[in-house]
Amino acid sequence: MTDLSAFGPDFPFAYDDWIAHPAGLGAIPARQHGARVAVIGAGAAGIIAGHELMKLGLDPVLYESGKFGGRLRSETFEGTENVIAELGGMRFPVSSRGFYHYVDLTGSESAPFPNPLTAAAGSTVIDLEGETLFARSLDDLPELYREVARAYDAALEEGARFSDLQAAMRARNPSRVKEIWDRLVSQWDERTFYDFVTSSEAFRKLSFRHREVFGQVGFGTGGWDSDFPNSMLEILRVNLCGLDDNQRYIVGGVEQVLHRLWQLETDCAHWGRRSLAALNGGATRSRVVRIGRDAEGRIAVTDCWGRTDSYDAVLVTCQSHLLTTAIDTDESLFDQKLWMALDRTRYMQAAKTFVMVDRPFWNDIDPATGRPLLSMTLTDRITRGTYFFDNGPDKPGVICLSYSWMTDALKVLPHDAEKRVELALSALSHIYPDVDIASHIRGNPICVSWETDANFLGAFKGALPGHYRYNHRMYGHFMQDALPPEQKGIFIAGDSVSWTPAWVEGAVQTALNAVWGIAHQFGGTTAPDNPGPGDLYPTYGPIPLD
Repeated sequence: MTDLSAFGPDFPFAYDDWIAHPAGLGAIPARQHGARVAVIGAGAAGIIAGHELMKLGLDPVLYESGKFGGRLRSETFEGTENVIAELGGMRFPVSSRGFYHYVDLTGSESAPFPNPLTAAAGSTVIDLEGETLFARSLDDLPELYREVARAYDAALEEGARFSDLQAAMRARNPSRVKEIWDRLVSQWDERTFYDFVTSSEAFRKLSFRHREVFGQVGFGTGGWDSDFPNSMLEILRVNLCGLDDNQRYIVGGVEQVLHRLWQLETDCAHWGRRSLAALNGGATRSRVVRIGRDAEGRIAVTDCWGRTDSYDAVLVTCQSHLLTTAIDTDESLFDQKLWMALDRTRYMQAAKTFVMVDRPFWNDIDPATGRPLLSMTLTDRITRGTYFFDNGPDKPGVICLSYSWMTDALKVLPHDAEKRVELALSALSHIYPDVDIASHIRGNPICVSWETDANFLGAFKGALPGHYRYNHRMYGHFMQDALPPEQKGIFIAGDSVSWTPAWVEGAVQTALNAVWGIAHQFGGTTAPDNPGPGDLYPTYGPIPLD
């Protein structure tokens, strides 16, 4: 495990240490044991928060509108038991130390993800503007690609004191992290990723072609041009926390981590040894249609079948836009400035197209070239990124024919699964003209466009310039002592509330923030030698802008 983790930089708190400490996350008064808390959403944030609230002796009641797992969605190909397509999160950096706490807790296994130019991929093909290059490492590519890599490293040093800041994060020195990062917030919040690249001394010395290659191929997982309009702070966090490096996938599908945590029996205050599933009668409740106050001032939650229950605390982990489109939410529950932040959250589009094939035929060696028939592929064509998943010789394999974002994802939005496969195969035929991929396909393809899912309305947050203030309001909402009474008791969590959207670690961290906030509301305290996020937030919390 690397010593680099998502330790800040906005709020440098060691969540992984907090949840692993033998003292636990704290305790609530015995008179509050058994108090019910509504948790809306059975994704990563909801299940993790529910698990930890249960351990404290509270009674988390889970609601889910769609599919258990949220965007940790593993779809099994028809007729198989463990041949899966990862429709949501599929690659998990080892720096996601909070998430891997639960991976280990549930006995789930991981393996290196076949990202470009990694040993797990074996080989990589880059196809830009009709030119196709084969490589096993960066050294196999033309000098231009190494110039791009060096330029971005230089830009990070020049514009963000990258080495100094990352060293402070590795050392878990919160004061030093804040000293460096807080100066960068006002400098880069209102400037885009593209501005950062083009204004850097390193890239100004290079050509447009270098910037174009950077956008199409990028670093780590591939092209980043779809993020060019985003606030540079968003990208800096990804780089600093090592989220785009050293990634792994969960063997058998990441969704099983949440299913196992749901079923995991653990020692709890008040409940004895219990699982979240047992506490919920084996199933979540249905879709929430209304959140408001009852006559006694408690928060009333109504599901789609008309059942209303009241709670002293409610945790909302769904995408923020659902609070105005799918759930009739009493406006008085949130301050209007927080409503502005929730409504202005900008979600990015994403699409994936998977097929199952008879075997990992891409490993066959072409006798004419001595190379594998197919390689992990980055291209400017409609597929953008193509990945291969080997389940063993002579066993069905999986090809992610296309993983694309924003405009590239919208290109396939109107099309059904078969048409998407046809478009992908057509694009790949220009790169691999002698390989008949279609002849190996078995069963039905599996596709997703997250923006068309009524329960998501987009894949993940992508903060625009100027959105730091909005993010600050959402992330810090778990600190509720100063709120008026009508706004207390409802909490928000999920990766779109976090500083690191699109990464499960953000869901983990905001879930744990909410656990502290809810426990605090019920009179709970943390152990003196294991302070929680709310205990240290006044000292190390994000810097406010004007």
